[in-house]
Amino acid sequence: MNLVSLRPILLMLSGFLGASGVALAAAASHGGDARLLGNASTMCLAHAPVILALCLGHRMLRTALPAGAVLALGTLVFVGDLVWRHLEQASLFPMAAPLGGLLMMAGWLLIAAGAFFRHGHD
Repeated sequence: MNLVSLRPILLMLSGFLGASGVALAAAASHGGDARLLGNASTMCLAHAPVILALCLGHRMLRTALPAGAVLALGTLVFVGDLVWRHLEQASLFPMAAPLGGLLMMAGWLLIAAGAFFRHGHD
């Protein structure tokens, strides 16, 4: 799979996470579990613009698209677990939130690693 083909998917996920972050913030402030839904909102709103920026700047950072994919997956798993806990009082699957958190950290480390990889046209 060509990494550039990830761009439309990541752009869609960026928009989805941004919209979800706003919706989760509203739900948390209108009687939902502020701890779970508020944290889910924060993760969505923190990572959505980063994923968007990675898509837009993928020509300048060799690790941008893989980092965006790992960040998006980690955010979806982490937020999915928090929302599922709110709705069902149970984990999405065992160790879902820690796995999502580890994936988000790995995505950020992939961004950092990009400093050490030259792009082909540099």
